[in-house]
Amino acid sequence: MALRTVLVSDVPSLPDSVYGLSEGLELSKPTSFRLPGFSVIGHRGIGMNVLQSSDRRARGVKENSILSFNSAAKYPIDFIEFDVQVTKDDCPVIFHDDFIYSEENGIVNESRVTDLSLSEFLLYGPQKETEKIGKTLMRKSKEGKVLKWDVDLDDSLCTLQEAFEQVEQTLGFNIELKFDDQTVYEREFLVHILRSVLQVVSNYAKDRPVIFSSFQPDAAKLVRELQSTYPVFFLTDAGNEIHNDERRNSLEEAIQVCLEGGLQGIVSEVKGVFRNPAAISKIKESNLSLLTYGKLK
Repeated sequence: MALRTVLVSDVPSLPDSVYGLSEGLELSKPTSFRLPGFSVIGHRGIGMNVLQSSDRRARGVKENSILSFNSAAKYPIDFIEFDVQVTKDDCPVIFHDDFIYSEENGIVNESRVTDLSLSEFLLYGPQKETEKIGKTLMRKSKEGKVLKWDVDLDDSLCTLQEAFEQVEQTLGFNIELKFDDQTVYEREFLVHILRSVLQVVSNYAKDRPVIFSSFQPDAAKLVRELQSTYPVFFLTDAGNEIHNDERRNSLEEAIQVCLEGGLQGIVSEVKGVFRNPAAISKIKESNLSLLTYGKLK
């Protein structure tokens, strides 16, 4: 089988999503949906910004922003993917990293996103009110360097509610429920966080297609348990990185998580699929959908 890389702009228009009836809808939705046979999803909007070194800039539009999402809408894609965390005052916000960094008087300050209130979180980066100056937004690279987040087109931080209200209505949302890999979460805490997210979805999604995904297996199972309107996918890097939680270390374990939790499918790092192509038939036999991500795509 030949593989090739294509630009998003070269992808032809895709068929409309297929809708079907569903029972027991906790979110007051008249219908639920399933994915079409083939979907293209914009990762963090128009694309991921990567700080590669101190002398190279992250190019493009700032990821996980309203500007990035609406820029992605100009291409023939079905969904945009973004990362949702919940502030300490229970507001779902869109931000990828577990920690947020800022510099003041030459000193770099670090805060866990989920330890901030909404008002504190929104102080970082460009401000919606042009007369206000936000905290300098920094980011830690994989090498551990904390560098200024420098992009061609910047945008302010945003909430999940704002994304529903301001992003092109034709775009579906792939909401990644973001949790810290190094933290063990109690069920009660996860339920509280997930209910905060689900409440916003219930209030503002309207007819927009939504799918949930998470690397946190218990969170993925719980969001399926708490609602039956929207599909839930388990995210895995399929053994490309090794985690203490064995459920995260292979496609076989991912299949088991989905079957135990009644999830609709798997989102795998594409290298994991190439390393274990036999898992594709097992995924099909289990009546699960498969999405992939990664630089090899």
